[in-house]
Amino acid sequence: MIKDQQYWLHKLATLRIDRARGNPAPHKPLLLLVLMEMAEKGEIRSREVPLSPDLAFRFSVFWSVVAQRRKQSPEVRLPFHHLGSSGMWQPLMADGKPSPDKKLTTIIRIDPSLYDCLADQRFRDRARRVLIETEPYFRPEERVALYSMLNINPTALEVDENKELYRASIEKGRDARFRIEVVLLAHKHTCGLTGYRMTTLEMESIVDAAHIQEFRDSRNNDPRNGIALSKNAHWQFDRGLWSLNDDYIKRNLKTDGFLIRGQIGVNAETSLLGTCFNLARMITILGVSGLIEKLMAFRVPAFG
Repeated sequence: MIKDQQYWLHKLATLRIDRARGNPAPHKPLLLLVLMEMAEKGEIRSREVPLSPDLAFRFSVFWSVVAQRRKQSPEVRLPFHHLGSSGMWQPLMADGKPSPDKKLTTIIRIDPSLYDCLADQRFRDRARRVLIETEPYFRPEERVALYSMLNINPTALEVDENKELYRASIEKGRDARFRIEVVLLAHKHTCGLTGYRMTTLEMESIVDAAHIQEFRDSRNNDPRNGIALSKNAHWQFDRGLWSLNDDYIKRNLKTDGFLIRGQIGVNAETSLLGTCFNLARMITILGVSGLIEKLMAFRVPAFG
């Protein structure tokens, strides 16, 4: 059998998915949509694709579209391993040998003909539509969210008559796109204030996608209105404890003891915020007096 584009489109339309309790599992089509996007961005440069934090994070964002009906935490290892049975790729262990279990799968080797198809824009466009529109992979409102997220014109709007549900689905898709563009593509999981970066294969990232102009006021989900911030920095930003000027220069607004300027100020700020993540640990290491001494050494003059 010739494995051409039509062959693979048929494969995408006939995925074997778990339908336990009448709730079709979306893991496989979601992971395939992730791979389509990675190919679109030029992130798949060979047939071997590792299970990376970036891939896992993308999967978690795509999962947010179906999270309302799938209460369990998303597990990217499931489709990453089990799609191997479809012939699309071979799951491998770290040593390059075939993997017998999802817990051991760290890399996949994509079928050569499918890899060639992924390089074709027209195939990717058709494949995405097949994955989104094929019953019973997604519910109507989920399809709308995925169309919005991927900036695809839908062929049919099944929830268009329910204006409230339609708007909510569109918004969910735009929010998911905002998170990927800000956290992954623009900031590479790095906090724009502290410079902290941490990701895991459990799809966790130390940063959130924050709106510079509050979304409730601006309704602006343009990635240019976004910045990646660690949890503490995000909390402080939302409460106006620091802000940004037009050049993204960090500037404190409300406290005399936390004003910054220049390189010394930035170092002091980073050190100060660093203690916020585990103050008890810092006290254990340095002692109360030692910690105060360290912080006092980084003081900088307040703005006149």
